[in-house]
Amino acid sequence: MADNGNRVKFPSLPSVPCNLPDWEYSMRREMQEIVPNVFLGPYCTAIRRKLSNLQQHGITHIVCIRHPIEANYIKPNFPDIFKYLVLDVIDSQDELILKQFPLVKHFIDECLASQGKVLLHGNGGLSRSAAFMIAYIMATYGLPYTRAFSFVQEKRYCINPNEGFARQLMEYEPIYLAAAQQRQQQQFVNGLLKRSHESDNEDDAMDLGESSNKR
Repeated sequence: MADNGNRVKFPSLPSVPCNLPDWEYSMRREMQEIVPNVFLGPYCTAIRRKLSNLQQHGITHIVCIRHPIEANYIKPNFPDIFKYLVLDVIDSQDELILKQFPLVKHFIDECLASQGKVLLHGNGGLSRSAAFMIAYIMATYGLPYTRAFSFVQEKRYCINPNEGFARQLMEYEPIYLAAAQQRQQQQFVNGLLKRSHESDNEDDAMDLGESSNKR
């Protein structure tokens, strides 16, 4: 709860129509739109021979998530066409990714603010990129891990973040809620300061007017 007595407010979770309600195994090699203009998929959707498909979907930004030893073959293939965020992440239960969740969210938010579309991919689009997608859904729409996981899985059935990532996503919930509350409180304070400043300016103008009339 914020000091002004209002709960932190999040936008409603949007729905993306699914043309293929029954998941097919071959779909794991495709990218799926999780929420409007935000896609999740494997690296094979971002390789050179898939450029036309990326452009047909309107992709403008790509989050490329890879193991450091994968850098020679999982890499930004079109740096002159798309804006990239590249993260070196090992698909291990011991890998710490929680601190990178806000970075990815900021990148996605900037993309959407510029009317772009973004693809998140790892190697298979199963664990690492899925974890970052779930984190984005949690922080953007105010959802707990289990609900965000189910929502993403409804669109890309094959996701499977490792247990370490799942634990960090559950730990992320109070963190993003606290950050959202802090932003809301700051907006509330800024609003009060703005109204106070406008009121002071009005009072100054009235004082000047009264002083002028007395002359």
